[in-house]
Amino acid sequence: MVDENTNNLIAEWLKDYLESSGLACFIVGVSGGIDSAVVSTLCANTGMPVWVLNIPIHSQSGNTNLSQRQCDWLTENYQNVQSATVDMTTAFDSYAEAVLDHIEANDLAFANAKSRLRMMLLYQYATTHHGLVVGTGNKVEDFGVGFYTKYGDGGVDISPIADLTKTQVRHLACNMGILNEIIEAPPTDGLWEDGRTDEQQIGATYEELEWAMDYIDNNRTEPPTSRQQTVLKIFMDYRNTNGHKMTPIPVYRLDS
Repeated sequence: MVDENTNNLIAEWLKDYLESSGLACFIVGVSGGIDSAVVSTLCANTGMPVWVLNIPIHSQSGNTNLSQRQCDWLTENYQNVQSATVDMTTAFDSYAEAVLDHIEANDLAFANAKSRLRMMLLYQYATTHHGLVVGTGNKVEDFGVGFYTKYGDGGVDISPIADLTKTQVRHLACNMGILNEIIEAPPTDGLWEDGRTDEQQIGATYEELEWAMDYIDNNRTEPPTSRQQTVLKIFMDYRNTNGHKMTPIPVYRLDS
């Protein structure tokens, strides 16, 4: 259950983990979406040093603007937060040019490369400032359908909202005073230059995916409607395809 105290509980958990790690700060990539807005604010509420990074790569102007507004809002309201905008478009273009000298173009691979390039920058800051990279994935993304880039936005040190559904994240955002434009913005991974939303990519809303995850994981038996049957198929197709992201890497054991 998410209530007004959840913010304090997660912030306290984050602070305790950072202090026990022996590191000095949190590093958060801010995308302009609700998940990263909530996570960056949770980190700010710990009172510990926080770096928030806006990392455009051929990004839609709307996403970049919302990301910058969240960073500005944090630095204006929290003395423990510093921000930076690092445009990695030129770096990505150089990478793409080098790749295309050797292999044919693959749009999905290049989309994932953007996420992995952002991960590299986050860890550049983390190593420089002795920080922890904080994940921004929610429960459905991280443990339902695996809707994230392996070793991209999935490459993190700690995940404060990975047990919260998108609906719960929205409730938390409202309680925390997150900008309304961010709360109402259609969820998107920001990896495609045509601005496609998560719903357009997946074929279902997060609310529908939450229902499917609950239906399957809790072995519910009531007959699904026609639309729910479609959503269940979408959910299981993603779960089966992306299962390798959500389970430990296989390790050959000598004693096996």
